[in-house]
Amino acid sequence: MKLGNLILGWSLVAMLLPTAVRANDITVVVSNDEPIQRQELAEVNINDVYNCMGIAKGESIIVKNALGQEVPYQITYDGKLLIDAAVRPCGQAVYTISAGKPQAMKTFVTGKMYPERVDDIAWENDRTAYRLYGPALQRSGEKAYGIDVWVKNTPDLEVDNRYKVELGNHAKIQQLLKEGKKEEARQMEIATTYHFDHGYGLDCYKVGPTLGCGTPALMENGLLVMPYSYRTYKILDNGPLRFTVELEYNPTTANGNKNVIEHRLLSLDKGSNFNKMTVWYEGITKPTDIAAGVVVHEEDMQSYKCGRDFVAYADPTDNPAAQNFQIYVAALFPNGVSETKPLLYDAPRNGAAGHVVGILRDYKNAERYTYYFGSAWSKNDVRNFDEWILRINSFLDAVHSPLTTTIK
Repeated sequence: MKLGNLILGWSLVAMLLPTAVRANDITVVVSNDEPIQRQELAEVNINDVYNCMGIAKGESIIVKNALGQEVPYQITYDGKLLIDAAVRPCGQAVYTISAGKPQAMKTFVTGKMYPERVDDIAWENDRTAYRLYGPALQRSGEKAYGIDVWVKNTPDLEVDNRYKVELGNHAKIQQLLKEGKKEEARQMEIATTYHFDHGYGLDCYKVGPTLGCGTPALMENGLLVMPYSYRTYKILDNGPLRFTVELEYNPTTANGNKNVIEHRLLSLDKGSNFNKMTVWYEGITKPTDIAAGVVVHEEDMQSYKCGRDFVAYADPTDNPAAQNFQIYVAALFPNGVSETKPLLYDAPRNGAAGHVVGILRDYKNAERYTYYFGSAWSKNDVRNFDEWILRINSFLDAVHSPLTTTIK
């Protein structure tokens, strides 16, 4: 074969190679317009990435920072490429995306349902953990309506282990009690329960028949109509950078509306103190008020703040005298509410003094309303309530002025 024909032949073969082999590297520029340092997830439309690279949807990609290091990313259920971006004040961060198999990524955010613990759904990131309650708990008759907070002071994922250790020792403790070995049983419980801090956090937040941290609720005659446990759920994203779950709740009645179905779409990102909550109701025939907020406990009825677009509280924990620390909780309303206010009871109920809430007036059927809720711990990344208010305002500013992304 002549050299010219050989070259022509190879050229034709190259033209027929799969698109992925000829993929174009692209650059994503993440811009920060604010005069402060930003560390958060930047979002890019993944279909735009595939189209610009000239590869098929679903092809593996590698994301590298300006130093050439691979960085973790996630493709979400709703078509977003998430990049954990650090961007200096009024600056830009540049990332390169190429075709290829990425290295194994560390998981920073995860969650699942725990049938062994009355259908809890628990999730966590590198800052804190949460749980909400399921059908098994409702069938038991226990009244726990709201979202629970599990504080952490480690970036490691350890909720699975908390359940494993706690539940794995129940039978042993009961056996010791049955044998009359009360002190041994007490020592085993102290050593294994997740209600005590063993150096990485604990569960010491009281929920009970309240909104807990950030739960939404319909209103009737100015009072909260408490939701019960979820009836169905679907986990849509499960790390490494974002957890998302969609939930549906049993029918309820409020303000003349019957058989109202509540839907929630809830997500938590790496590095964030705050969950994103989108809630909507089906079956609303008469406009009604809805609210979201946090419980106020009788041990401290004063340490709350109602801002224009947030409510916050320094929770004293389930044992203030012994714990000597606080859990900071809040609900944030960047899209606005009609008002924020305390809804306190005439007298405490089961340890709850009432709630501080944001109220949205005249909600109409199927409208989606988005707000945020979250927490921090005085033994971890927020040392006092003043710092918590700064964290809240900083987060609200970031929501109003998100990082922007450009593909080049």
